[in-house]
Amino acid sequence: MRRPGRVGGAAVLALVAALGGCSHPRPDPGPAAPAPASGSPGPASASAGPSATDRLPGFVVLSDVDPRIHSDIRYATDHNFVGRPIAAYPEPLCLLTRPAAEALRRAQDAALAGGHSLKVYDCYRPQPAVDDFVAWSKSPREQQTKAEFYPRLDKDRLFADGYIGAPTAHSRGSTVDLTLVDEPPASQPPFLPGQPQVACTAPVGQRFADNSVDMGTGFDCFDTRAHTADSRVSETARTNRQLLKRLMADAGFVNYDREWWHYRFRDEPYPDTFFAAPVARSSVG
Repeated sequence: MRRPGRVGGAAVLALVAALGGCSHPRPDPGPAAPAPASGSPGPASASAGPSATDRLPGFVVLSDVDPRIHSDIRYATDHNFVGRPIAAYPEPLCLLTRPAAEALRRAQDAALAGGHSLKVYDCYRPQPAVDDFVAWSKSPREQQTKAEFYPRLDKDRLFADGYIGAPTAHSRGSTVDLTLVDEPPASQPPFLPGQPQVACTAPVGQRFADNSVDMGTGFDCFDTRAHTADSRVSETARTNRQLLKRLMADAGFVNYDREWWHYRFRDEPYPDTFFAAPVARSSVG
């Protein structure tokens, strides 16, 4: 998930253009892509490849392909960096292109052989959700989740420091945010809105009690400690990050180095298309 500062519409578009060729041949950003100017076509309609708003051709529900993989689809809940369910997430599902889902099944086979399981946080992300992130980024008063998700970063730096980017690979349907859990997984206490927040950089056992193995930070932690190779996390966390990276690489996925949880399927079938259909079983074609 990649990300560039909270600015007005014209400035955001200029920033998008500047970011288009940096870091990766095809950017692998995280939560957001800046919204188009009023009256301009969005990424789905502007892309060179096929586009869709109501259906997702060749997509599947991950649990239909591999029900062994656990899920915790945060953007369908209140527990995310915005602090409420995100637009276009009516159902807490992981939707992916079939090749990506089948590759993830291979990674799951390998994880289980070592006593672990995959757990997904986010998969396909619709363009309206991306636009929702951008709208949030432009609202300086909406900072109710700062203490957990970006405790050491000013909100207006989320774009400039690369924590929200444009466009997001998630909208192409072959990118996934995930972690490892022990198998069988430990129980995870429910998130209760209004509960005291703890920084995502706090030690395991103090931050939100996710049942993930220790990865050094929580999911969607906007901090340099979330960089995959950051040396300041514990040896256990470094080992777990490298294990996840190896399992995913062997299955054909590429990590985004600023987020230990973010992986794009290398042979994605829609490398130039950004879809808009909602995260719902009815969207799968």
